[in-house]
Amino acid sequence: MSDVTKLRKLLESNLKEKGLQTQYNSKEETLRVENLQTGKGANLSLSGLAAKWHNRKDAFLEELLYHVEKSLKGEEEAPQEAAKNIFPVIRSTSFPVEAGEKRLLHDEHTAETNIFYALDLGTTYRLITEEQAESWNLSREQIKEMSAFNLRRLPIQAKKDTVAGNTFYFINHNDGYDASRVLNTSYLNEIKSAIKGKMAVAVPHQDVLIIADIENEQGFDVLGQMAMQFFINGRVPVTALSFLYEEEGLEPVFILAKNKNTSTEE
Repeated sequence: MSDVTKLRKLLESNLKEKGLQTQYNSKEETLRVENLQTGKGANLSLSGLAAKWHNRKDAFLEELLYHVEKSLKGEEEAPQEAAKNIFPVIRSTSFPVEAGEKRLLHDEHTAETNIFYALDLGTTYRLITEEQAESWNLSREQIKEMSAFNLRRLPIQAKKDTVAGNTFYFINHNDGYDASRVLNTSYLNEIKSAIKGKMAVAVPHQDVLIIADIENEQGFDVLGQMAMQFFINGRVPVTALSFLYEEEGLEPVFILAKNKNTSTEE
């Protein structure tokens, strides 16, 4: 399957979820996107876009979807209850902070991750720009506090598994905020109180958070392999690196364990 075909199918699927209609012209390799409610439309040249998507994958796709939806639906006013619909989202530090001529509101998190802020629209969400925040008369700190409060309201159910004497918890609600739950320190501290060994976490992609109770050296290897597998297969990859959770902070595992022998036994 060519990159043009792959990108077309991804766009058609995602744009349909956003309530936009698409029509493909195979001869010209263009995708016509229309908002039937407003009458606005745009033609996307897939051959040129596919080359950029090939290099940047999900980061480019998300940025492209953002611009298409924005141009066809228009600049949305902040809903009256926007405060209840703002959430943090974890992204790789390689994720672009520019959205066209505007800058996305974000904060540093770790050396591998940044925190962006999103307005939840029900079936999707839109990353908030600095300009949007200003138009709402909300400061960065206010949005940060709102997002943290809303994050704590989200349910957290974890599936538990034991591998090589180590316990792993998998959080996967598929609501777009699974990785973001690593920012819920109240929940992390609750889990930490029951941890027997060392507590480690991983956010390999947007839709999973892994928490591990590492009781032996093999546990680091198992977690590393899990994180890498999820990272490779994730729709929006974040980082394959794992972190130790200590004193409400995240420390990269490879820094602390780089001189240790963590070979896995088959």
